[in-house]
Amino acid sequence: MKNTLLSFGHGYSAQALGRVLIPLGWRLIGTTRDAENLLAITEQGGEARLWPGSDMSDTLAQATHLLISTAPDESGDPVLNALRDDIANAPNLQWVGYLSTIGVYGNHDGAWVDEDTPLTPATKRGKLRVEAEGAWQALAAETGLPLHIFRLAGIYGPGRGPFAKVRRGTARRIVKKNQLFSRIHVEDIAQVLLASINRPDPGRIYNVCDDNPAPPQDVIAYAAELLGLPVPPEEDFETAEMTPMARSFYAESKSVRNDRIKAELGITLCYPTYREGLRALLEAERDLS
Repeated sequence: MKNTLLSFGHGYSAQALGRVLIPLGWRLIGTTRDAENLLAITEQGGEARLWPGSDMSDTLAQATHLLISTAPDESGDPVLNALRDDIANAPNLQWVGYLSTIGVYGNHDGAWVDEDTPLTPATKRGKLRVEAEGAWQALAAETGLPLHIFRLAGIYGPGRGPFAKVRRGTARRIVKKNQLFSRIHVEDIAQVLLASINRPDPGRIYNVCDDNPAPPQDVIAYAAELLGLPVPPEEDFETAEMTPMARSFYAESKSVRNDRIKAELGITLCYPTYREGLRALLEAERDLS
C-alpha cells in the first residue's frame, strides 16, 4: 500500500511536512474547514477534503499515517469527537502524530522543563491541550493506536517572523523579568515529524523546540539589526499598554529541553537558534526579490 498521510487541519506545520513527503512519493490528503483553502492544498500536490462537511470513513480506511493539527475547544478535540470510532477501526494506520504545545507545562519562571515535567497549564488554551492529549492517549491505550505527541514551541518560518512588524514600525520590545520563550522553525518541525515516521515509537512524547530559549525583546532587536533599522525601545511589562490576549502570552515562562528529539530521533536542527533562522528567512526574502 502506498504511504498515505491524512492530515486533519492541514495548516502551516502540516504543509511543511507535505513539502517533504510528496517528493518522496507519498500520497497526501489534507482537510480544511474553509473552502477557499482547497485549491492551495491541491496546488501543493495534495488531495483536498472539506471537513467538517464530508464523510471521512473511506479516507481514514486508506490512510497509513495520520496527523492531527486541529485545536481543541471546550467540547474537546474535534477530530476525536467526530471520528473516534472510524479512527479506532482504521485498518492501515502505522503512525499517528498529534501536534500539541509546550503550553501544557504552564509557568516555570524560566526554569527548564522536559517531557517528564508534570503538566500544570496556566492558560485556558494550555488546559484544553492537556485534556486533548489525554483523550488521544486514552484511545491509544484502549485500541493500540500508534500515537506520538509533539509539543511544539512558538513556530516561525517563511511568512511568519518579526520582520514585517519591524519594517512597519509596530514591533514592540516588552520586557518582563525572567521571561523566556522557546521557538522552532517550521522546517525543523517537518524534519522531526519525518524522523518519527521513520522511527515510530508509539506512546512517545517529544518537545519540538530549538536550543535557545530567549527573551522576546532579544529576537525583535536582532531582527531590527539584520534589517539595519532602529531597535525599538524597551517597554516595561507592568506598565505597557497591551490587550488581554497579548498580555496572556507573557503568563508563562520556561526553558524547554529538546534532548529527546536528538537522542532518539537523531535530529540535528537546521536552525538551532533564532539567529540562524532569522538570517535564513531574510536571505530567502532577498533571493526572491
